[in-house]
Formats: sequence, C-alpha cells, structure tokens
Amino acid sequence: MEDLKSLMETNFLTYASYVILDRAIPHAIDGLKPVQRRILHTLFKMNDGKMHKVANVAGQTMMYHPHGDAAIVDALVHLANRGYLLDMQGNFGNLLTGDPSAAARYIEARLSPLALDTLFNSDLIEYIPSYDGRNSEPTVLPVKIPLVLLQGASGIAVGMATNILPHNFNEVLEASIAFLEGRPFTLLPDFPTGGIMDASEYAQGKGKVKVRANIEVKDQKTLVIRSIAFGSTTESLIRSIDEAAKSGKIKIDGIHDYTASAVEIEIKLARGYYAEETIDQLYAYTECEVSLNSQIIVIRDDLPWEPTVDELIAFHAEKLEQYHLRELNLERERLFEKIFMKNLERLFIEERIYKKIEELVSYEKIHEVLEKAFKSYTSQLLREPTYDDREHLLSIPIRRISRFDLEKNKEEVEALKESLQEIEKQLKHVRRYTINFLKKLLAKYGKRWPRKTDMRKVESVDRRAIETKEVVVGFDIKTGFVGTKVSTGVTFTCTNFDKLQIFYDDGSFKVIPMCEKEYVGEGTKKPLYVFPADKKSVISTVYRDPKTYLCYGKRFTVKQFILGKKYRYTDEEMEIVFVTAEQEPKVELHFLPHVKQKVKKMLIALNDLLEKGVQSRGVRLAKKPVKKVLLLTS
Repeated sequence: MEDLKSLMETNFLTYASYVILDRAIPHAIDGLKPVQRRILHTLFKMNDGKMHKVANVAGQTMMYHPHGDAAIVDALVHLANRGYLLDMQGNFGNLLTGDPSAAARYIEARLSPLALDTLFNSDLIEYIPSYDGRNSEPTVLPVKIPLVLLQGASGIAVGMATNILPHNFNEVLEASIAFLEGRPFTLLPDFPTGGIMDASEYAQGKGKVKVRANIEVKDQKTLVIRSIAFGSTTESLIRSIDEAAKSGKIKIDGIHDYTASAVEIEIKLARGYYAEETIDQLYAYTECEVSLNSQIIVIRDDLPWEPTVDELIAFHAEKLEQYHLRELNLERERLFEKIFMKNLERLFIEERIYKKIEELVSYEKIHEVLEKAFKSYTSQLLREPTYDDREHLLSIPIRRISRFDLEKNKEEVEALKESLQEIEKQLKHVRRYTINFLKKLLAKYGKRWPRKTDMRKVESVDRRAIETKEVVVGFDIKTGFVGTKVSTGVTFTCTNFDKLQIFYDDGSFKVIPMCEKEYVGEGTKKPLYVFPADKKSVISTVYRDPKTYLCYGKRFTVKQFILGKKYRYTDEEMEIVFVTAEQEPKVELHFLPHVKQKVKKMLIALNDLLEKGVQSRGVRLAKKPVKKVLLLTS
C-alpha cells in the first residue's frame, strides 16, 4: 500500500508539473505556451516572406510538439486572431460570431512584421533538444514587447488557473516607457470586441472588470446592439436574449442578426414595452453585460508567479533593457572583429607580407613566418592574430590581393569606427536606447491598434427593482384558493416578490411563496385570512375559549419564518373569531344575557393592546362571557 501511495504521489507531481510548465500556463518572458512558441519558431525557420499553408506549418511544428496536428492548428488560429504576430489569408473564423475557421489546408499564414521586429534574435535564444532529440527548440523567445499583456491568456492547470485579459498595444508600450522614465502609469484592459468597460475593481489584474455591449436606441420600439462583451459571440448573446424572453424577463417581438465585419443585432420590442426601459433588462438578464475575473499566473524561473500588471510591465521593461545591453555588447564585439580583420588584411597586402610565404612549402612554416611577421604590427591591431585569422588571410584569392583598394579599406574602417563610437555611446545610455526603441515601435505600429473598449463607470443594475411588479392577489375563503389568478373573494395588492401568510381557523399559520393559483386548505382546517408577509404589518386577532366563552385579543408581527413551516398564533382548541391586518381595528363585544344584566355590549379598540410575540397568550378583553364579536370597519 505504501509503495502504491508513493508511486501515485510521484506520478501525480510529475503530471502536475508537466501541465503547469508545458501545457497550460504561459511564460512570463514571451507570454507564450509551448505549442505557440513552437509554431512561431517553425514559422521563423520557414520564413521567406511568402504565405504558408497552415496544414504545412502544423506538420513542420510536429517535429517539436509531441501532440496531434489538431491542437497545433487550433493554437495557430488563436494566435492569428489575436492580430499581432501573424499575417493570415483565408477564413480564420469570426471572433464576433464564433464561426470556426476553414480547414488547415485552405488557410495560410506567415510571421507579421511586428513579430519579425520583436520576437527573434538568434544570439539571445537558448536552445534545448526537442522531445525526440532530433532537433533543437528555444526555451523562450527573447520578446521585446510585453506580449503576455497584449494577447492575454487563459489556461487551466492542476491546482491553478490563469486568466490574463488583453491590453492595448499603445498603452502597454507607453506604460513600459513610463516605467523606464520613472513616471507613474495606469494600465487597463482593452478587448478586440470593443464594448464598454468598468475597471474600477481591476486592482492591477487581481480583481475583475465589468464589460457591456454597446446598445443603441434606434427608435422607441427598436434597439441595435453595436458591440458585444469579450468572451461572448453574437450567437451566444442572441441565445441569452431568447432565454430571457422565454422566461418572461424581457418582452421582445423579434430579433435579427445583421453582423458581418461589425456587430449589428436588431431587437424589436413587444407592444407596451419601450427602448429605454428595456436596456437595463438586457444588461441584467443577458450576455449584454458580463463580469470578467483577472487572475495573472505565469511561469518565471520554472515556477508559477502571480504578479500584478505593474509588476509585469516592470519585469518586461527591465528584461528589454538587458536584451539591448547584450545586443549592443555583441554588436560591439562584431565591429571590433571587422575593424581588426580590415586592418589585418590591409597590413597583409600593403606591407607585402604575403611575399614572404610565396616560396615556402611547409604549411607549418607558413604559419610560423606569418606569426613572426605580424609581431611588428601589434600596435596597429586590436589584438594578436590567431591561427584562424592567419587561415583567413591564406584563403584570400590572388585576384583580390592584386585589386586591393587601400583607400576603400580606410573608408570602410572609418565607417566601422564611427559605428563603434555610436555603439559605445548607446552602451552608456542603455535605458535611453530602450525608450527610443519602444517609441519607434509606437510610431511604426501604433496606428494599427487604437483602443476599442470605452472606459466608464457602470452602475449596477438592480434586478429586483427591474423585476418588481405590482400584482393583485385574490383569496376565495369558500373554495380555499389563493393567488394572482384568483378573481373571486377578497383581493389585495402587493408585489410579485412578496410572500403570503395564511392564517387558519385552528390557530396556526404558515408562509408560502407568491403563486398564481394554489389551494391552501388542509383537511378540516380552513384558511381565514391571507396577507403579504412583509415582516412589518401588525396582525390583530380575537379568539374565544369555547368552554368559558371568555374573549381574548392579541396584536403581533410575523418577523421570522421558514417557508411552508407551521406556526401557532393562539393556544390550541381556541375558537378564532377573526384575524385582520387593518391599522385601527375596533370590535364590539356582545355579552351572554343573564338576569339583571345592565351592560349588554362593549366597544374595544385593539390598538390599545400592547404588541406581543406571535406565540404569546392574548389579553382578556372582558370579564364577562361573550356571545358574539363584531369587527367594526372604518
């Protein structure tokens, strides 16, 4: 048993780590899941400026991704629809309607200019063997923009889930610039489907946002939906409107979908219903309003990390600065090498050092002579020539030596030195260089992605206030039926949210929900009185002891109850004379006649009685036995 427990624990941890690191959670640096990174790596290797069949890309990606082509195609279509990294041709589906893409053999894609400018630098990429060891794939792409915030991401792993909302390209880069310049910034989501967003509870990515569709009043009987909430489609939105209409939440006469490149859903309202009052109902009961929770979890240093939006911006800005520092240092080394090699070739030809090896036969002797000859020119070179450097000189063809242009060589060296000086200057001000890089990206690509989602404070829709309606309830004491569809007997007005309290002739009562027509009689017990259970109204009752004929009165309020549960409001075996909720009830007591009787009746105002609890005993209204009681109506 212990062996099995240990085996399950080990295997489960292995599986959980695999799902978290290699499947569901994006990396903090490039914002990509492994399948997306492998697709982009494949497209970069295939890149020739032309479109590639998605089926072909999926097949090539399978060299790195140990899963089926369907998952690769789905991931590629998802990347393409985000609109940043891929140029596409063909039917890639519709983000608005939810229509799927065409088959992989019919659609084509390639890397976008933005992807080529910001995703790939072979000098910065670290490679690991692919799953079968035949190829190498990048551990992470050196992305120069906060892609994880631009595209957003969602994924469910073992014990955790991530839901990163997409943000606007311009605002993300401006926030990065603000961080590098030490200025405060605020970054809020922006959705490709547009709409209206209330981000007052966003809390830097640890809260939620409320997103609404744009609803336009065409006329008093017609509404037009011009955008949808992120995560919805026109199909799911129309379905939610149909369901709300069927359940009676809203009243519509018809709905028509004219969506093509932009959302246009026309709603015709039913008779007696108008546009302004229906808008709140659409927000309350349909997908015209959705609440989106933000949960940012990414992989950093092979561990899950839960940053805020501001922390992600800071992380990427600092990472970009590090990338530029490495690139500049590498470029400086390349310029050093070019200058060195130009000077080495010039000395080799100008000083006719090649003449010293013309008669030599031994290869080793040639290298020995060259090594000795260049010692005299060490001061003119940036370093001592190596064996490989001398091999390079020996590979120069005689035609090039004979046509060597000294002036051109000097011009080229001067140009390289100027470039080197510029690199040295940039190395001293890497942060300023990074800021300028981001500003160039903004100038080049910013106009392509303007903000689509409007930001404003959205007032919560009070569903109860919208649904509350005045209804007339009927109570037929003869038949025992009560409800909104009972037209005989006593009627009273209340709301559709009220509960009904029913008082019986045996001194018990219960509370039931609002109903259309329900029989409330129970065997020999008969309902005497029905009233809304508002927990405020004072109920007055008069009852008589059938043995002594003494009469009692009581005033109480039903403040607590459980639906359907029986309660008592008088002692058992008492004769209930009446129950009422009138505000100032008065009763006239008629006493039993007897010899020498002077007082035959008495008028009593029940409001003079103290209010008691539901189960408290009533107050004796008179010392004499009572023959009958009359309730005097005002």
